[in-house]
Amino acid sequence: MSRRTAALDSQQLMLFEVPAHVAAPLVGPVVGVGPEPTAPATPATDVPESIASVLAPAVFRHPQADREIHLNHNLVSYALKRARRRSIGFMVSTEGLSVNAPKWLGIRDIESALHEKASWILRKLQEQRERTQRVQAAKVDWRDGVSIPFLGTTVIIELDARATGAVLHTGVDGSVGVGVDQAPQLTLRVGLPLGATPEQIRDTVQSWLQRQARRVFEERCQHFAPQLGVRVTRLSLSSAQTRWGSASADGSVRLNWRLIHFAMASIDYVVAHELAHLREMNHSPRFWDVVRSVLPDFEHARGSLKDGLVPLLD
Repeated sequence: MSRRTAALDSQQLMLFEVPAHVAAPLVGPVVGVGPEPTAPATPATDVPESIASVLAPAVFRHPQADREIHLNHNLVSYALKRARRRSIGFMVSTEGLSVNAPKWLGIRDIESALHEKASWILRKLQEQRERTQRVQAAKVDWRDGVSIPFLGTTVIIELDARATGAVLHTGVDGSVGVGVDQAPQLTLRVGLPLGATPEQIRDTVQSWLQRQARRVFEERCQHFAPQLGVRVTRLSLSSAQTRWGSASADGSVRLNWRLIHFAMASIDYVVAHELAHLREMNHSPRFWDVVRSVLPDFEHARGSLKDGLVPLLD
């Protein structure tokens, strides 16, 4: 096997998407809920020139780009890094395309690999661009009176220097529980003056949201664990940008605190999903049967997470 073939056979891809013929590197038995699965990328050679030529070309530039290439009539400027490694690796982030290549691999071989993965690269670059645009459009203007999502409903932020910390008011009897989805009006009274900076408001509100997330997650784990016959040894909060949760064989579970924006049905799905992994560390039919044993209609809740709010409140 040539060095170039060996390099291409072990390419590392981003966002947990690895072609069927590639063995993904593993660091312990950890599995979790990530983005919705997508169909395998179509090789660039399968795209007829007659079709590709009429598509509007795009330009993707990495801020640290030192090389550029045309992929299916689109200009892609990418950052190339050389390292002591045996394989070529592609990573698509919010900045753009980064390529990590062995020191001994020639530019022609690198460009050949880029062309082979052109469809995947362009699809991921476009997804990142659209995601960035959605985030910018939905970015919170941290001020008095702004509204944020909480447990599937809306909470209005009210600054009040007389208050201590952050306290949620329903407008009915002042009490709040897990099932606040039907509350007529929710106001989060934050103990900050009207002149507080956006950063102060954001940090205070996010701290409150994370406390609520831990409270809700612990309750839902206690609800589902006995039903599934598993034991959670450790529950921690995550701030991951690409996963709602993960689980390890030792009983450790990590859940993204931003799930607290969603209704309880979505939270229950992720919790049940991760706890099911404590019985089946895979996504086999048996795993989905375990999930379905406690959530018969989990597909509906899973769909609501597809275009989730992971970066919305950063």
